[in-house]
Amino acid sequence: MTKVSPSIFTPVLIGGCIIMMLGFAIRASFGVFQIPIAEEFGWPRAEFSLAIAIQNLAWGIGQPIFGAIAEKMGDRKAIILGALMYAAGLVLSSFAVTPGGHQLLEILVGFGIAGTGFGVILAIVGRASSDENRSMSLGIATAAGSAGQVFGAPAAELLLGFFPWQTVFLIFAAVMLASLFALPMMRAPKMASKQELEESMGTVLLRAFKDPSYMMIFLGFFSCGYQLAFITAHFPAFITEVCGPIAAGGVLAGMGITTTSGLGALAISLIGLANIGGTLLAGYLGKRYTKKYLLAAIYTGRTVIAAWFILVPMTPTTVIIFSLAMGSLWLATVPLTSGLVAHIYGLRYMGTLYGIVFFSHQLGSFLGVWLGGRLYDVTGDYTLVWWVGVGVGAFSAIVHLPVREKRTQLVAA
Repeated sequence: MTKVSPSIFTPVLIGGCIIMMLGFAIRASFGVFQIPIAEEFGWPRAEFSLAIAIQNLAWGIGQPIFGAIAEKMGDRKAIILGALMYAAGLVLSSFAVTPGGHQLLEILVGFGIAGTGFGVILAIVGRASSDENRSMSLGIATAAGSAGQVFGAPAAELLLGFFPWQTVFLIFAAVMLASLFALPMMRAPKMASKQELEESMGTVLLRAFKDPSYMMIFLGFFSCGYQLAFITAHFPAFITEVCGPIAAGGVLAGMGITTTSGLGALAISLIGLANIGGTLLAGYLGKRYTKKYLLAAIYTGRTVIAAWFILVPMTPTTVIIFSLAMGSLWLATVPLTSGLVAHIYGLRYMGTLYGIVFFSHQLGSFLGVWLGGRLYDVTGDYTLVWWVGVGVGAFSAIVHLPVREKRTQLVAA
Protein backbone atom coordinates (compact mmCIF):
# COMPACT_ATOMS: atom_id res chain seq x y z
CA MET A 1 0.00 0.00 0.00
CA THR A 2 1.26 3.44 -0.89
CA LYS A 3 2.49 5.39 2.09
CA VAL A 4 0.58 8.60 2.70
CA SER A 5 2.36 11.79 3.65
CA PRO A 6 1.51 13.01 7.16
CA SER A 7 1.25 16.56 5.82
CA ILE A 8 -2.26 17.97 5.42
CA PHE A 9 -1.43 20.02 2.32
CA THR A 10 -0.79 17.23 -0.15
CA PRO A 11 -0.79 17.85 -3.94
CA VAL A 12 -4.11 16.01 -4.05
CA LEU A 13 -5.67 18.43 -1.57
CA ILE A 14 -4.28 21.48 -3.39
CA GLY A 15 -5.47 20.27 -6.79
CA GLY A 16 -8.87 19.32 -5.38
CA CYS A 17 -9.24 22.76 -3.81
CA ILE A 18 -8.54 24.47 -7.15
CA ILE A 19 -11.15 22.43 -9.02
CA MET A 20 -13.74 22.82 -6.25
CA MET A 21 -13.15 26.55 -5.93
CA LEU A 22 -13.62 27.31 -9.63
CA GLY A 23 -16.56 24.95 -10.06
CA PHE A 24 -18.42 26.33 -7.06
CA ALA A 25 -17.67 29.93 -8.00
CA ILE A 26 -19.66 29.37 -11.18
CA ARG A 27 -22.43 27.40 -9.47
CA ALA A 28 -22.88 30.04 -6.74
CA SER A 29 -23.41 32.75 -9.35
CA PHE A 30 -26.56 31.35 -10.98
CA GLY A 31 -28.92 33.31 -8.73
CA VAL A 32 -27.45 36.55 -10.13
CA PHE A 33 -28.70 35.57 -13.62
CA GLN A 34 -32.29 35.02 -12.54
CA ILE A 35 -33.60 38.56 -13.10
CA PRO A 36 -31.61 39.35 -16.32
CA ILE A 37 -32.72 36.12 -18.03
CA ALA A 38 -36.33 36.37 -16.85
CA GLU A 39 -36.56 40.01 -17.97
CA GLU A 40 -35.04 39.37 -21.40
CA PHE A 41 -37.48 36.61 -22.27
CA GLY A 42 -40.42 37.65 -20.09
CA TRP A 43 -40.48 34.31 -18.27
CA PRO A 44 -42.32 33.75 -14.97
CA ARG A 45 -39.99 33.29 -12.00
CA ALA A 46 -40.92 29.61 -11.81
CA GLU A 47 -39.40 28.86 -15.25
CA PHE A 48 -35.84 29.87 -14.35
CA SER A 49 -36.30 28.33 -10.90
CA LEU A 50 -37.25 25.01 -12.47
CA ALA A 51 -34.09 25.11 -14.62
CA ILE A 52 -31.89 25.53 -11.55
CA ALA A 53 -33.95 22.94 -9.67
CA ILE A 54 -33.36 20.45 -12.50
CA GLN A 55 -29.65 21.30 -12.34
CA ASN A 56 -29.60 20.41 -8.64
CA LEU A 57 -31.54 17.20 -9.19
CA ALA A 58 -29.20 16.17 -12.02
CA TRP A 59 -26.26 16.92 -9.72
CA GLY A 60 -27.76 14.60 -7.13
CA ILE A 61 -28.46 11.81 -9.63
CA GLY A 62 -25.00 12.20 -11.14
CA GLN A 63 -23.11 12.18 -7.84
CA PRO A 64 -23.24 8.41 -7.10
CA ILE A 65 -22.76 7.71 -10.82
CA PHE A 66 -19.56 9.76 -10.96
CA GLY A 67 -18.48 8.27 -7.63
CA ALA A 68 -18.80 4.80 -9.16
CA ILE A 69 -17.02 5.94 -12.37
CA ALA A 70 -14.12 7.26 -10.27
CA GLU A 71 -13.88 4.02 -8.28
CA LYS A 72 -14.14 1.73 -11.30
CA MET A 73 -12.42 3.70 -14.10
CA GLY A 74 -10.22 6.23 -12.28
CA ASP A 75 -10.60 9.51 -10.47
CA ARG A 76 -9.13 11.74 -13.16
CA LYS A 77 -11.31 10.30 -15.92
CA ALA A 78 -14.38 11.13 -13.83
CA ILE A 79 -13.17 14.72 -13.29
CA ILE A 80 -12.39 15.25 -16.99
CA LEU A 81 -15.83 13.96 -18.00
CA GLY A 82 -17.45 16.20 -15.40
CA ALA A 83 -15.58 19.33 -16.52
CA LEU A 84 -16.44 18.69 -20.18
CA MET A 85 -20.13 18.25 -19.37
CA TYR A 86 -20.11 21.38 -17.16
CA ALA A 87 -18.56 23.52 -19.91
CA ALA A 88 -20.79 22.04 -22.62
CA GLY A 89 -23.90 22.77 -20.55
CA LEU A 90 -22.87 26.41 -20.07
CA VAL A 91 -22.02 26.92 -23.76
CA LEU A 92 -25.27 25.40 -25.01
CA SER A 93 -27.31 27.27 -22.37
CA SER A 94 -25.98 30.55 -23.75
CA PHE A 95 -27.85 29.80 -27.00
CA ALA A 96 -31.11 28.62 -25.40
CA VAL A 97 -34.08 30.95 -25.87
CA THR A 98 -36.91 28.88 -24.38
CA PRO A 99 -37.56 27.75 -20.79
CA GLY A 100 -37.58 24.13 -21.93
CA GLY A 101 -34.19 24.55 -23.59
CA HIS A 102 -32.64 25.98 -20.44
CA GLN A 103 -34.22 23.32 -18.27
CA LEU A 104 -32.98 20.49 -20.49
CA LEU A 105 -29.43 21.85 -20.69
CA GLU A 106 -29.21 22.27 -16.93
CA ILE A 107 -29.07 18.46 -16.78
CA LEU A 108 -25.64 18.70 -18.43
CA VAL A 109 -24.54 21.40 -15.99
CA GLY A 110 -25.77 19.35 -13.03
CA PHE A 111 -23.88 16.26 -14.14
CA GLY A 112 -20.82 18.44 -14.68
CA ILE A 113 -21.02 19.73 -11.12
CA ALA A 114 -21.31 16.12 -9.91
CA GLY A 115 -18.11 15.13 -11.72
CA THR A 116 -16.10 18.05 -10.36
CA GLY A 117 -17.71 18.46 -6.93
CA PHE A 118 -18.01 16.96 -3.49
CA GLY A 119 -18.54 13.26 -4.20
CA VAL A 120 -15.51 12.75 -6.42
CA ILE A 121 -13.11 15.32 -4.96
CA LEU A 122 -13.78 14.55 -1.29
CA ALA A 123 -13.37 10.82 -1.87
CA ILE A 124 -9.96 11.42 -3.47
CA VAL A 125 -8.92 13.80 -0.67
CA GLY A 126 -10.14 11.30 1.93
CA ARG A 127 -8.05 8.48 0.50
CA ALA A 128 -4.96 10.72 0.23
CA SER A 129 -5.21 11.85 3.87
CA SER A 130 -4.01 10.13 7.01
CA ASP A 131 -6.57 9.10 9.64
CA GLU A 132 -5.37 11.97 11.81
CA ASN A 133 -5.71 14.61 9.09
CA ARG A 134 -8.76 13.31 7.20
CA SER A 135 -11.45 15.38 8.91
CA MET A 136 -9.43 18.59 8.57
CA SER A 137 -8.52 17.82 4.95
CA LEU A 138 -12.18 17.31 4.08
CA GLY A 139 -12.92 20.62 5.80
CA ILE A 140 -10.24 22.43 3.79
CA ALA A 141 -11.48 20.99 0.48
CA THR A 142 -15.05 21.98 1.32
CA ALA A 143 -13.91 25.46 2.35
CA ALA A 144 -12.35 25.83 -1.10
CA GLY A 145 -15.86 25.64 -2.52
CA SER A 146 -16.84 28.45 -0.18
CA ALA A 147 -13.85 30.48 -1.34
CA GLY A 148 -15.25 30.18 -4.86
CA GLN A 149 -18.59 31.43 -3.62
CA VAL A 150 -16.88 34.54 -2.20
CA PHE A 151 -15.97 35.80 -5.66
CA GLY A 152 -18.36 33.86 -7.93
CA ALA A 153 -21.52 35.96 -7.52
CA PRO A 154 -19.70 39.35 -7.45
CA ALA A 155 -17.70 38.30 -10.52
CA ALA A 156 -20.91 37.45 -12.36
CA GLU A 157 -22.44 40.78 -11.29
CA LEU A 158 -19.34 42.62 -12.51
CA LEU A 159 -19.21 40.80 -15.85
CA LEU A 160 -22.91 41.44 -16.44
CA GLY A 161 -22.09 45.14 -16.30
CA PHE A 162 -19.93 44.72 -19.42
CA PHE A 163 -21.33 41.71 -21.28
CA PRO A 164 -24.71 40.09 -21.93
CA TRP A 165 -25.45 37.03 -19.79
CA GLN A 166 -24.79 34.73 -22.77
CA THR A 167 -21.18 35.92 -23.00
CA VAL A 168 -20.70 35.50 -19.25
CA PHE A 169 -21.81 31.86 -19.59
CA LEU A 170 -19.15 31.35 -22.28
CA ILE A 171 -16.49 32.92 -20.06
CA PHE A 172 -17.48 30.62 -17.22
CA ALA A 173 -17.26 27.60 -19.55
CA ALA A 174 -13.66 28.54 -20.36
CA VAL A 175 -12.88 28.90 -16.64
CA MET A 176 -14.25 25.42 -15.98
CA LEU A 177 -12.03 23.90 -18.65
CA ALA A 178 -9.05 25.82 -17.26
CA SER A 179 -9.55 24.08 -13.91
CA LEU A 180 -8.28 20.86 -15.53
CA PHE A 181 -4.75 22.26 -15.35
CA ALA A 182 -4.87 21.11 -11.71
CA LEU A 183 -5.56 17.52 -12.79
CA PRO A 184 -1.94 16.26 -12.65
CA MET A 185 -2.06 16.79 -8.89
CA MET A 186 -5.04 14.47 -8.49
CA ARG A 187 -3.26 11.18 -7.84
CA ALA A 188 -4.49 9.40 -4.73
CA PRO A 189 -3.52 5.99 -3.34
CA LYS A 190 -6.19 3.33 -3.03
CA MET A 191 -6.32 3.56 0.75
CA ALA A 192 -8.36 0.66 2.08
CA SER A 193 -7.79 -2.43 4.17
CA LYS A 194 -7.24 -5.80 2.47
CA GLN A 195 -10.68 -6.92 3.58
CA GLU A 196 -12.29 -3.76 2.15
CA LEU A 197 -10.58 -4.31 -1.19
CA GLU A 198 -11.95 -7.86 -1.34
CA GLU A 199 -15.53 -6.74 -0.78
CA SER A 200 -17.67 -5.94 -3.80
CA MET A 201 -19.48 -2.63 -4.19
CA GLY A 202 -22.80 -4.49 -4.01
CA THR A 203 -21.90 -6.04 -0.66
CA VAL A 204 -20.93 -2.70 0.86
CA LEU A 205 -24.00 -0.93 -0.52
CA LEU A 206 -26.34 -3.65 0.74
CA ARG A 207 -24.83 -3.44 4.22
CA ALA A 208 -25.25 0.33 4.24
CA PHE A 209 -28.85 0.18 3.00
CA LYS A 210 -29.73 -2.24 5.80
CA ASP A 211 -28.20 0.06 8.41
CA PRO A 212 -30.74 2.49 9.95
CA SER A 213 -27.92 4.97 10.59
CA TYR A 214 -27.24 5.28 6.85
CA MET A 215 -30.90 5.99 6.20
CA MET A 216 -30.94 8.66 8.93
CA ILE A 217 -27.84 10.33 7.45
CA PHE A 218 -29.57 10.20 4.04
CA LEU A 219 -32.76 11.81 5.36
CA GLY A 220 -30.89 14.39 7.44
CA PHE A 221 -28.97 15.76 4.47
CA PHE A 222 -32.23 16.74 2.73
CA SER A 223 -32.70 20.02 4.61
CA CYS A 224 -29.11 21.08 3.92
CA GLY A 225 -29.81 20.96 0.20
CA TYR A 226 -33.20 22.67 0.55
CA GLN A 227 -31.84 25.63 2.50
CA LEU A 228 -28.62 26.14 0.53
CA ALA A 229 -30.14 25.84 -2.94
CA PHE A 230 -33.11 28.06 -2.14
CA ILE A 231 -30.87 30.81 -0.79
CA THR A 232 -28.32 30.53 -3.61
CA ALA A 233 -30.98 30.68 -6.33
CA HIS A 234 -33.48 33.14 -4.80
CA PHE A 235 -31.74 35.28 -2.20
CA PRO A 236 -30.35 37.92 -4.62
CA ALA A 237 -33.81 38.40 -6.17
CA PHE A 238 -35.46 38.27 -2.73
CA ILE A 239 -33.21 41.06 -1.45
CA THR A 240 -33.66 43.12 -4.59
CA GLU A 241 -37.44 43.13 -4.20
CA VAL A 242 -37.92 43.29 -0.42
CA CYS A 243 -34.96 45.09 1.12
CA GLY A 244 -35.09 48.81 1.84
CA PRO A 245 -33.00 51.36 -0.08
CA ILE A 246 -29.23 51.55 0.37
CA ALA A 247 -28.38 54.58 2.49
CA ALA A 248 -26.50 57.27 0.60
CA GLY A 249 -23.08 57.80 2.09
CA GLY A 250 -23.34 54.68 4.25
CA VAL A 251 -20.82 51.86 4.61
CA LEU A 252 -22.27 49.90 1.68
CA ALA A 253 -22.28 52.97 -0.54
CA GLY A 254 -18.63 53.48 0.38
CA MET A 255 -17.97 49.96 -0.93
CA GLY A 256 -19.60 50.87 -4.23
CA ILE A 257 -22.85 49.05 -3.41
CA THR A 258 -25.69 51.43 -4.14
CA THR A 259 -28.42 49.02 -5.30
CA THR A 260 -30.21 46.07 -3.74
CA SER A 261 -29.00 43.96 -6.68
CA GLY A 262 -25.43 44.65 -5.59
CA LEU A 263 -26.40 43.83 -2.01
CA GLY A 264 -27.73 40.46 -3.17
CA ALA A 265 -24.41 39.57 -4.78
CA LEU A 266 -22.60 40.78 -1.66
CA ALA A 267 -24.83 38.57 0.52
CA ILE A 268 -23.88 35.43 -1.44
CA SER A 269 -20.23 36.48 -1.20
CA LEU A 270 -20.44 37.04 2.57
CA ILE A 271 -22.06 33.63 3.02
CA GLY A 272 -19.10 32.07 1.21
CA LEU A 273 -16.59 34.12 3.19
CA ALA A 274 -18.09 33.19 6.56
CA ASN A 275 -18.33 29.58 5.53
CA ILE A 276 -14.58 29.29 4.97
CA GLY A 277 -14.08 29.73 8.70
CA GLY A 278 -17.16 27.67 9.60
CA THR A 279 -16.17 24.74 7.42
CA LEU A 280 -12.58 24.70 8.64
CA LEU A 281 -13.85 24.76 12.22
CA ALA A 282 -16.20 21.87 11.47
CA GLY A 283 -13.31 19.87 10.03
CA TYR A 284 -11.21 20.63 13.11
CA LEU A 285 -13.98 19.67 15.53
CA GLY A 286 -14.91 16.56 13.52
CA LYS A 287 -11.83 14.64 14.65
CA ARG A 288 -12.31 15.63 18.30
CA TYR A 289 -16.04 15.36 18.92
CA THR A 290 -18.94 13.14 17.90
CA LYS A 291 -19.91 14.10 14.37
CA LYS A 292 -23.62 13.40 14.73
CA TYR A 293 -23.93 15.85 17.61
CA LEU A 294 -22.02 18.49 15.68
CA LEU A 295 -24.41 17.99 12.76
CA ALA A 296 -27.45 18.28 15.03
CA ALA A 297 -26.06 21.52 16.46
CA ILE A 298 -25.45 22.97 12.97
CA TYR A 299 -28.99 22.21 11.81
CA THR A 300 -30.39 23.68 15.00
CA GLY A 301 -28.38 26.85 14.45
CA ARG A 302 -29.60 27.15 10.87
CA THR A 303 -33.19 26.73 12.00
CA VAL A 304 -32.93 29.50 14.59
CA ILE A 305 -31.14 31.90 12.21
CA ALA A 306 -33.68 31.37 9.40
CA ALA A 307 -36.62 31.87 11.76
CA TRP A 308 -35.10 35.08 13.15
CA PHE A 309 -34.46 36.49 9.69
CA ILE A 310 -38.00 36.02 8.41
CA LEU A 311 -39.52 37.44 11.62
CA VAL A 312 -37.58 40.72 11.70
CA PRO A 313 -37.94 43.57 9.18
CA MET A 314 -35.49 43.15 6.32
CA THR A 315 -32.86 45.85 6.05
CA PRO A 316 -29.32 45.90 4.62
CA THR A 317 -28.06 45.34 8.18
CA THR A 318 -30.19 42.24 8.81
CA VAL A 319 -29.17 40.88 5.41
CA ILE A 320 -25.50 41.16 6.33
CA ILE A 321 -26.04 39.65 9.81
CA PHE A 322 -28.01 36.76 8.32
CA SER A 323 -25.41 36.16 5.60
CA LEU A 324 -22.54 35.97 8.07
CA ALA A 325 -24.45 33.81 10.57
CA MET A 326 -25.88 31.39 8.02
CA GLY A 327 -22.60 31.38 6.14
CA SER A 328 -20.72 30.13 9.20
CA LEU A 329 -22.93 27.00 9.05
CA TRP A 330 -23.34 26.85 5.26
CA LEU A 331 -21.20 23.89 4.17
CA ALA A 332 -20.06 22.90 7.65
CA THR A 333 -22.26 19.81 7.26
CA VAL A 334 -20.25 18.49 4.30
CA PRO A 335 -16.92 17.46 5.93
CA LEU A 336 -18.87 16.04 8.89
CA THR A 337 -21.33 14.08 6.75
CA SER A 338 -18.68 12.78 4.34
CA GLY A 339 -16.38 12.02 7.27
CA LEU A 340 -19.20 10.17 9.03
CA VAL A 341 -19.81 8.01 5.96
CA ALA A 342 -16.08 7.24 5.63
CA HIS A 343 -15.79 6.47 9.37
CA ILE A 344 -18.75 4.08 9.48
CA TYR A 345 -18.46 2.35 6.09
CA GLY A 346 -14.81 2.71 5.08
CA LEU A 347 -12.89 4.45 2.27
CA ARG A 348 -13.11 1.91 -0.55
CA TYR A 349 -16.54 3.00 -1.80
CA MET A 350 -16.79 6.32 -0.01
CA GLY A 351 -17.46 8.18 -3.27
CA THR A 352 -20.47 6.04 -4.13
CA LEU A 353 -21.86 5.88 -0.60
CA TYR A 354 -21.50 9.60 -0.05
CA GLY A 355 -22.88 10.20 -3.54
CA ILE A 356 -26.08 8.36 -2.62
CA VAL A 357 -26.41 10.38 0.59
CA PHE A 358 -25.76 13.51 -1.44
CA PHE A 359 -28.70 12.58 -3.68
CA SER A 360 -30.95 13.34 -0.70
CA HIS A 361 -29.22 16.73 -0.42
CA GLN A 362 -30.05 17.40 -4.06
CA LEU A 363 -33.65 16.28 -3.71
CA GLY A 364 -33.88 18.99 -1.10
CA SER A 365 -32.11 21.39 -3.47
CA PHE A 366 -34.60 20.64 -6.24
CA LEU A 367 -37.54 21.25 -3.93
CA GLY A 368 -36.06 24.44 -2.44
CA VAL A 369 -35.32 26.04 -5.80
CA TRP A 370 -38.47 24.92 -7.63
CA LEU A 371 -40.83 25.54 -4.71
CA GLY A 372 -39.28 28.97 -4.21
CA GLY A 373 -40.16 30.03 -7.74
CA ARG A 374 -43.53 28.29 -7.77
CA LEU A 375 -44.79 29.74 -4.51
CA TYR A 376 -43.43 33.16 -5.43
CA ASP A 377 -45.56 33.16 -8.57
CA VAL A 378 -48.61 31.98 -6.60
CA THR A 379 -48.31 34.10 -3.44
CA GLY A 380 -46.10 36.99 -4.56
CA ASP A 381 -43.41 36.45 -1.90
CA TYR A 382 -41.04 33.87 -0.41
CA THR A 383 -42.37 33.75 3.18
CA LEU A 384 -43.94 30.27 3.04
CA VAL A 385 -40.81 28.78 1.46
CA TRP A 386 -38.69 30.15 4.29
CA TRP A 387 -40.92 28.52 6.91
CA VAL A 388 -40.73 25.17 5.14
CA GLY A 389 -36.94 25.52 5.38
CA VAL A 390 -37.22 26.17 9.11
CA GLY A 391 -39.27 23.00 9.53
CA VAL A 392 -36.98 20.69 7.57
CA GLY A 393 -33.97 22.13 9.40
CA ALA A 394 -35.50 21.18 12.74
CA PHE A 395 -36.22 17.68 11.37
CA SER A 396 -32.57 17.20 10.36
CA ALA A 397 -31.36 18.31 13.78
CA ILE A 398 -33.49 15.58 15.37
CA VAL A 399 -32.91 12.74 12.91
CA HIS A 400 -29.11 12.75 13.38
CA LEU A 401 -29.32 12.05 17.10
CA PRO A 402 -29.99 8.26 16.86
CA VAL A 403 -27.14 7.64 14.36
CA ARG A 404 -24.71 4.95 15.60
CA GLU A 405 -21.31 6.47 14.98
CA LYS A 406 -19.16 3.38 14.92
CA ARG A 407 -17.53 1.34 12.18
CA THR A 408 -19.71 -1.41 10.68
CA GLN A 409 -18.32 -4.93 10.76
CA LEU A 410 -16.76 -6.07 7.52
CA VAL A 411 -17.90 -9.31 6.00
CA ALA A 412 -15.23 -11.98 6.08
CA ALA A 413 -13.73 -12.83 2.74
